[in-house]
Amino acid sequence: MNIALNSPVAPDLKKLTSYLEQVNDSGWYTNFGPLHQELTSRLEEYLGVRNLLLVSNGTLALQVAYKVLGISNAITTPFSFVATTSSLLWQNIQTQFCDIDSQTYNLSPDTTEIALQNDPSLNGIVATHVYGNPCDVSAFGDLSKKYNTKVLYDAAHAFGIKVGEQSVLNFGDASTLSFHATKVFHTVEGGAIIFKHKADFEKAKQLINFGLDNGEITDVGINAKLNEYQCAVGLTLLDNVDNILKHRAELFRAYLNGLSNTLIETPKWHPNANYNGAYFPVNLMNMDNFIKVSKILNDNGIQFRPYFKPSLDSAFAHVQNNGTVISQQKTKFIICLPLHFYMSKQDADLVVSLIKKVIK
Repeated sequence: MNIALNSPVAPDLKKLTSYLEQVNDSGWYTNFGPLHQELTSRLEEYLGVRNLLLVSNGTLALQVAYKVLGISNAITTPFSFVATTSSLLWQNIQTQFCDIDSQTYNLSPDTTEIALQNDPSLNGIVATHVYGNPCDVSAFGDLSKKYNTKVLYDAAHAFGIKVGEQSVLNFGDASTLSFHATKVFHTVEGGAIIFKHKADFEKAKQLINFGLDNGEITDVGINAKLNEYQCAVGLTLLDNVDNILKHRAELFRAYLNGLSNTLIETPKWHPNANYNGAYFPVNLMNMDNFIKVSKILNDNGIQFRPYFKPSLDSAFAHVQNNGTVISQQKTKFIICLPLHFYMSKQDADLVVSLIKKVIK
């Protein structure tokens, strides 16, 4: 038995070829071509958002958003993929860590407010919807108004997630998506920024095209455009994304129900949000459980990954730390179980049964 941790969804080659032929026929390979425009329009409609800008990857999405929003002094979470913090440091943005909520594993609004009270120069909150689980967007919205601070959500895991009837991407001043091949929706590499304000979208569109506007240099820009071949992959996969999300959510529920009465902890999900099945994390709580589960999964050819690990304050010890005790605790024994479109319900049930053999 071998079950992979992840397996990127392969685009239908016949459909993909049809799109690629359109590119070759037009001779327009990049620079906001016809497929770029079509994918933008279809994603805005599918996700229920406006001002969506496609970019070449999720890290550049963060970096462009920082610049457009004028974030120079930021609070962020230590419990996220490394790019959330490294993208800030890459741009020499003053950065501080605050601790996470002990139940949701997302950045804590309470610890964030203490940091804002202690340092009035902070002008940005960079929070991650960890594993696709929405942050307390209401609390961060209140902090934004109270302290006149921009809020940017790293929503790399949150494609298709809603809070109530509203896309989670519509909260904050901007949200960023990753379209890396491992994500629930992908363009091989790629990403997007969703801005609250049209003016920010227009500024970002100039920045990702070398800072050019109608041929005139308007700012220090960068090349972060998504090319037409990558858009072709996105358009091909978008036709099947409902099935992908439905299946992954079913696997997520199978894990959640199967492991509900064990001594394993899972992050508390936002009460008004859906599942997209991006990841299924389990906190094994202690080293004894970690060793037992690791052994039985390895013995049966089942991949897993400690994720996230380490707590990013450990990797970037020079960054100001306002206290990260909970993040340090959560990263010790957390793993993500296999979850992808090509897994079956029986695969998920097998993983659950193996874990329950060693943890009651």
